[in-house]
Amino acid sequence: QVQLVESGGGLVQAGGSLRLSCAVSRRTFSINHMGWFRQAPGKERECVAAITWSGGTTYYLDSVKGRFTISRDNAKNTLYLQMNSLKPEDTAVYYCAARYLAGRYLSSSPDVYDYWGQGTQVTVSS
Repeated sequence: QVQLVESGGGLVQAGGSLRLSCAVSRRTFSINHMGWFRQAPGKERECVAAITWSGGTTYYLDSVKGRFTISRDNAKNTLYLQMNSLKPEDTAVYYCAARYLAGRYLSSSPDVYDYWGQGTQVTVSS
């Protein structure tokens, strides 16, 4: 069983930065796509960013392009999300997710991801 543990959330003022981390308990070669999702109250869960474990392909939600950066450290089995220039509309619970036996297409749909972390709250004050 793969476990994902997020950390790094918190309260920050608009314009500030946070870095989220997601520790993967057991790395297998079958886990080849990972992503960061968020869900605000009353809204659907959406993919903020995703990456192939090889790092060759990334996806970003339009509203975070140029502000957020997804990356991974293979040696540490850790996924990161660097969030800069945060806005109040970025406030949400952020989840790390992993997909195993994925094909070449990097999906942003939460329905295809197999493992999820417990979530970490990010609150951006105006």
